[in-house]
Amino acid sequence: MTEATWVDPREQIAYSVLRPDGRLGRSFASREEAEAWARPDEGEQVVAFNLVCDCDM
Repeated sequence: MTEATWVDPREQIAYSVLRPDGRLGRSFASREEAEAWARPDEGEQVVAFNLVCDCDM
């Protein structure tokens, strides 16, 4: 039996693109990926949130 590696859930951060209409787009594993996808000239912005409590950061 293999032992699972524990990951602190407070460190599980996800990134997404917030559209101008207030809706979230795709989720990304890194800020860099989200920034590459976002179109700031169209009002989109990258946001980060905690996956456990779904709190905006």
